Amino acid sequence: MSVLIETSLGDIVIDLYSKDCPKTCLNFLKLCKIKYYNNSLFYDVQKDFIAQTGDPENSGMGGKSIFGILNGDSQRFFNDEIHPSLRHNKKGIVSTANLGPNLNNSTFFIQLTDQNLNYLNEKHTVFGIVEEGIEILDKINKAFVDKNNRPLQNIRIRHTVIIDDPFDDPKNLIIPLNSPLPIKDLEYNRLDDDIDVNEIFKDKETEEKIKEKMVEHDAKNRALVLTLLEDLPDADIKPPENVLFVCKLNPNTQDDDLEIIFSRFGAIKSEFLKLYKIN
Repeated sequence: MSVLIETSLGDIVIDLYSKDCPKTCLNFLKLCKIKYYNNSLFYDVQKDFIAQTGDPENSGMGGKSIFGILNGDSQRFFNDEIHPSLRHNKKGIVSTANLGPNLNNSTFFIQLTDQNLNYLNEKHTVFGIVEEGIEILDKINKAFVDKNNRPLQNIRIRHTVIIDDPFDDPKNLIIPLNSPLPIKDLEYNRLDDDIDVNEIFKDKETEEKIKEKMVEHDAKNRALVLTLLEDLPDADIKPPENVLFVCKLNPNTQDDDLEIIFSRFGAIKSEFLKLYKIN
């Protein structure tokens, strides 16, 4: 019983302990089957510890079990299946990332170290092991993260492919034709998962460089929006040095929009930008 998970960093294959944890594995397999995990992010990566994912809201506080999806919110969670022979004792262990005892939903984490994490053993259900793609876990482990352990460049589950499923589908299981669209995370500005950071930083990579590129990438996206609003004739336009650039303004333009426009071409040394509209 196994699943192929295609991530933005490469593919991993998870073998499931379906005999020891049948309900947990059924939950995971059926969520994979309905494309529930597609486009979800690894939103919590703790170096030499764990990488957590499985919440479509990308916060760790959302997510539903397959039972909740099929039968309503009263079954959002399901009970633990902690087995004495399944321990957090090696890299690649896959466990439920619950919100408390017997509060398992869709979220899960993958162990990133070969150390024994004994304090997790009676709290989280071990239901699988990464059999292929350990090198992908090493890449995830090296990701630059912020103070909340959120990767500065998105690491995303793109697709899940079921290799072997021993469980019959529930009668009311509906398999969608397409994956869910990625949720635009307005609270966090991150590099897209399809950007090749190694190509951008051919020299020594640093967290500061990635942060600078993240700001530049975000400013570019906002400039494209202003282009659509006709506040900018071209997202890549740049004025000559020491020349004030004035462009056609949309009636909806605000002072903050002007600051976005000018800040793309250098630091604003004095805040003199004011918007005057003539009716």
